[in-house]
Amino acid sequence: MILLWALVPGVIAGWVRGGRLKNIESCGLRAGYLVAAALVIQLLIFPLGSGGPLLPWGTEGLHFASYVLAAAFLWINRRLWPLLVMGVGLLANLVVIAANGGLMPADVDALQYAGAHRAAHALVEDGQTANIVLMGEDTRLNFLGDWLYVPEWIPLATAFSLGDVTIALGLFLFIPYAMRSR
Repeated sequence: MILLWALVPGVIAGWVRGGRLKNIESCGLRAGYLVAAALVIQLLIFPLGSGGPLLPWGTEGLHFASYVLAAAFLWINRRLWPLLVMGVGLLANLVVIAANGGLMPADVDALQYAGAHRAAHALVEDGQTANIVLMGEDTRLNFLGDWLYVPEWIPLATAFSLGDVTIALGLFLFIPYAMRSR
């Protein structure tokens, strides 16, 4: 959800700079199928809404694989400099997820403040839910976990990581860059 906070201002910045959305298709992005595959994997293991995963087995490995696919896309397109910023954020998330067995450490308070009460309750009860694990002394690299949040009273409230912030910054920079006149 935090990416939507970058997408809309990025499009507005692109228009202010005289860019057009149609120019994005000519910016030279390659291997878009990697991002599509990563998103499909994410939706299969962490579907939107309150339903359980469509693929209930191998969640941690599939989660990690989705990040590897996204990282491959960013590597292939590294000549587009804003994607390098996204790559730094993705790498931060990938490192913390790998260090925690395929799960992102999440702070219960951040989830509560963001209005993710079900996820916070599940973390307290079970120690993990979906793609997150209860942040604590047993988790590694907590400073890279989901401890930041958008408050519940703001639309699209969520808890997020420093990596997510960096990915969002890269997206915000990429959109006007790609929208510029050719």
